[in-house]
Amino acid sequence: MKITDSVVIIPTYNEKENIENIIRAVFGLNKAFDILVIDDGSPDGTAAIVKKLQEEFPGRLFIIERSGKLGLGTAYICGFKWAVAHKYDYIFEMDADFSHNPQDLPRLYAACAEEGADVAVGSRYCNGVNVVNWPLGRVLMSYFASAYVRFVTGIKVHDTTAGFKCYRRETLETIELDKIHFKGYAFQIEMKFTAGKCGFKITEVPIVFVNRVFGTSKMNTSIFGEALFGVLKLKWWSFFRKYPKKASAK
Repeated sequence: MKITDSVVIIPTYNEKENIENIIRAVFGLNKAFDILVIDDGSPDGTAAIVKKLQEEFPGRLFIIERSGKLGLGTAYICGFKWAVAHKYDYIFEMDADFSHNPQDLPRLYAACAEEGADVAVGSRYCNGVNVVNWPLGRVLMSYFASAYVRFVTGIKVHDTTAGFKCYRRETLETIELDKIHFKGYAFQIEMKFTAGKCGFKITEVPIVFVNRVFGTSKMNTSIFGEALFGVLKLKWWSFFRKYPKKASAK
């Protein structure tokens, strides 16, 4: 039987240096969260570490192993469907590498559970620029990419590519997950854009984003390219698509 209404989805690929520590950090919070790891065939043994920890945290730590690198977006879609099927009320996205501070999970939870948001975004840019240990060029690229996305799509979110989020279950049940196109970081933009089109309230919660210390970043210029050019497609598609609406907005 579940002891919590919340599950944190953590996609992994070669995160053996971080995965045990991030799991213990989440389970050490006063607010209870379950964890679902989506591992894309990590050759470094990440999945084996998780499965060993399942013995220590039975019924709270889960893993789905996939055959290879199938993309961030498909990992989250897989996790969302699992979480909805298991009737979690609040479903979180979080990185494994401590760039997202587990201590912020209760703040994202409160934004949805207590303050009425349908999507809570852990935002690097809603209160200045709160990024630690990134080269200036990368900070500027990320910041102005978000500004560009806001201009093209009209999304009222400062950090459009943020990947630290909480969703109410109704949001994910309403969004037609199988119609989400993008697999890379444009996935994060598409989910926010679609949630807004469906009538859901999106709130930003200021966080401090810290660049990873251990392991290798998955970010590259092609990922930013997908995000930059993908938003034009996203806006074009929106002219021809009828979006399902939040139940209270129908």
